Amino acid sequence: MSYQYDLVVIGCGPAGEKGAARAAYHGKKVAVVERSDLGGAGINTGTLPSKTLRETALYYSGLRQRGLYGIDYSLREGLTVQDFMFRKQQVVQKHWELIHRNLARHHIDLICGTASLKDAHTVHVVSPEDEQQDLTAEVILIATGSSPNHPPEIPFDHQFICDSDSILRIERIPKTMVIVGGGVIGSEYACIFTALGVQVTLVDGRDRLLPYLDREISDRLQAQMRALGLRFVFNARTTTTSMVDDHAHVELSTGESLDTDLLLMAAGRQSNIEGLGLEALGIDLGKRGLILVNGKYQTTVPNIYAAGDVIGFPALASTSIEQARTAMVNAFDLHFKEPLSGVVPLAVYTIPEIATAGLTEEQCQEQGIPYFVGRSYYEKSPRGQIIGDMSGMLKLIFARENKKLLGVHHIGEMSSELVHLGAQVIAAGGTVDEFIRPVYNYPTLSDSYKYAAYDGLTYWEEWMLGQTKS
Repeated sequence: MSYQYDLVVIGCGPAGEKGAARAAYHGKKVAVVERSDLGGAGINTGTLPSKTLRETALYYSGLRQRGLYGIDYSLREGLTVQDFMFRKQQVVQKHWELIHRNLARHHIDLICGTASLKDAHTVHVVSPEDEQQDLTAEVILIATGSSPNHPPEIPFDHQFICDSDSILRIERIPKTMVIVGGGVIGSEYACIFTALGVQVTLVDGRDRLLPYLDREISDRLQAQMRALGLRFVFNARTTTTSMVDDHAHVELSTGESLDTDLLLMAAGRQSNIEGLGLEALGIDLGKRGLILVNGKYQTTVPNIYAAGDVIGFPALASTSIEQARTAMVNAFDLHFKEPLSGVVPLAVYTIPEIATAGLTEEQCQEQGIPYFVGRSYYEKSPRGQIIGDMSGMLKLIFARENKKLLGVHHIGEMSSELVHLGAQVIAAGGTVDEFIRPVYNYPTLSDSYKYAAYDGLTYWEEWMLGQTKS
């Protein structure tokens, strides 16, 4: 059959844009349909805005200067929401421009409107002006992302009770704040607003923060967040949420009642599939609308692929981009890209930031893997002392049998950058010795790997000596 396009992509977030660009780079005729702002949640409401606000909060609060000079800076008098959001909007607008340039460079048609699937090869588009058209394509990529989950019992007004999207549109900086949900989004915003001097209470139904992290790192992060002034309420859920005059009122399962200037509900997200017509085509779905795909990112309709948040975990911009690129390589048999790496680094931009790749200690124990641990600390690092970060730590986990690196866990300044060194060694099947041989610039935080390796090998050598004697 003859189609208008080789590929039509629904959604122009990180996955949609990069998937479209990969196909177009290889000579495919491509169109992208987007109903809202370019960039999806990654640029408009999620990844870039929250990370930019983190830097803004650090700047205005002087937290970095406190560690550097021992001076207790006060938050700038009269800080407004406009001040706070200014840099975020600049970053977002710059990336809108970059996306437009990327689409133009690859000769990709950008079509504004709401898409639905008419059949397996036809995308029906309704423009903002209510004009309608059908686009036919050999392959369709669904990259529509996700949105905050809205439990029906929560009276969202997006002024006093917000989700992770509407928090970016607040008109004032509150004095008190309750955040429900101790996942990535809740933890990051808890740190941001605490740094601004807001009295933040973080409520979570579990017994600790970010439980998928190595427990030592999670506990260390919790301690640092408490030191900032943040209050935690664990093993608790909301039973009643209501508006009372000019504030929100929350009752918890523990019996505690909280009145707060601002309530942020950060308890999960759901896939953006409403109105796409997936069920009618026989595309299998999971919980909260997740599109189910195979290892090639193919749905149950063979020529329709899906990537990014719409297919669920890990729902990171970094993995979404690579999923979409890999999907297009599979769809068009491009023989260009290997399958996605099994080692996916994860960063959480709390204060301090954390990053991880590979196995945790708990996972090694559960799987019965004998292991050793090596640690290094920023407080013993000249670069750590120079930048004023006395709380940072690098933790390496390696197999007892062959010294193969199993996990890397980092907390402190630049963790999100430094974790890639360890992730690459894990992906390559390397050993902890890989950090002994290189020469690192001095002073740097990178040489934390060398000292963590030395620390771990000390225990390994003692064990080997014991084995020899026995």
